[in-house]
Amino acid sequence: MDQSPSFANRIDLSQLQEAVNRIRGEIRKIIVGQEQMVDLLITAILADGHVLIEGVPGVAKTLAARLLARVLEIRFSRIQFTPDLMPSDVTGTSVFNLKNSEFQFNRGPVFANLVLIDEINRAPAKTQAALFEVMEERQVTVDGRTYPMDPPFMVVATQNPVEQEGTYRLPEAQLDRFLFKISVRYPDLEEEKLILSEFQDRGSINDISQIQAVLTGAQIGALREVVRKIHIDAPLNHYVAQLAHATRNNGDLYLGASPRASIALVTAARGFAAIQGRDFVTPEDIRDVLPSVWGHRLMLTSEKEMEGGTSESVLREIVQQVEIPR
Repeated sequence: MDQSPSFANRIDLSQLQEAVNRIRGEIRKIIVGQEQMVDLLITAILADGHVLIEGVPGVAKTLAARLLARVLEIRFSRIQFTPDLMPSDVTGTSVFNLKNSEFQFNRGPVFANLVLIDEINRAPAKTQAALFEVMEERQVTVDGRTYPMDPPFMVVATQNPVEQEGTYRLPEAQLDRFLFKISVRYPDLEEEKLILSEFQDRGSINDISQIQAVLTGAQIGALREVVRKIHIDAPLNHYVAQLAHATRNNGDLYLGASPRASIALVTAARGFAAIQGRDFVTPEDIRDVLPSVWGHRLMLTSEKEMEGGTSESVLREIVQQVEIPR
């Protein structure tokens, strides 16, 4: 898309655009290609949403999350999910302090600004459920006491769609808490040649020491306030409602888009419009982010699943059927 629009914005997006360009530049020092993944990650930062990155091993899922933490001057934590991980290993636990004869809460690794959960589908449902409250309400409740998270707070999780042994399917309620599910593709031929060339020159493809921080937590909060002011016309809200209604009445879908999914789509479209340099949402913004916002929220009927269908293919059909407002 054109990054230098000729129209006059009603909202000053100069600082936001400068930050976005700097983040892109820093990440591109390490990651070759994957422009869509990078743009959606930046959009998630600005839209205050969590991200699930899915892809086969070796396509830079974890590296992308580490780079994101590096360009943001915020507290970062990484949790490797395993089958024996307990909920208290994530959220923290209360320990009896012999000195004052009181229980003291020791905070778990989820108490950070950006939390990377590697291979989220390797932990059982009980541990995954420990994330429900913190992802939705930005707080953790232990032993009747509530501990709020320091803003900004964002979860980036990864999972491997191929390997099934020792993995657990994520509950639909948890999937719904991710703003985006990003499917990372293989690099094309030219990108792979460039990856090999840079590896030859640098001797390492994962050296993130050269990455510079771009945004502080306070600056992220200020940019999120700007994104919330991005304008969306009433006909576009109607368009989103029509798309949601179409998913609920589609014979190939067992579960359609909820009102929360509609709100997530509008939120994501606002952030996506902002990184394109516009202070208003277009139908193209909605269509661009739609697969990543709704793809993981829909459930196919068993018949459609047996035919090899995907929620993305059903969404493409729905988009073709619903008239675009002009």
